Amino acid sequence: MTNDLNKKALAEVVAEKCNVTKKAASEYVDAVFSTIADALANGSKVDVSGFGKFSVKVRAARTGINPATKATIEIPETKVPVFKASKALKDNVK
Repeated sequence: MTNDLNKKALAEVVAEKCNVTKKAASEYVDAVFSTIADALANGSKVDVSGFGKFSVKVRAARTGINPATKATIEIPETKVPVFKASKALKDNVK
């Protein structure tokens, strides 16, 4: 059985470890996530030492096929967030 961790549970763990209120910890967690999202939206990379790197990858435009009609469609270029785990995080998960 796994103990999945959502944002609320993460804030509770932060509150306990940092000896702050759950509300303050929730604000900290929200601030971290929004800062990462804003940096990625502005084209920046985010490198969290010992954890990993967040960046944006551009997927090139391509031709696809609509499975219902078998018609070809053009899929436009798109940007997607990418996360690469650090060696320390990978070793910790092993």
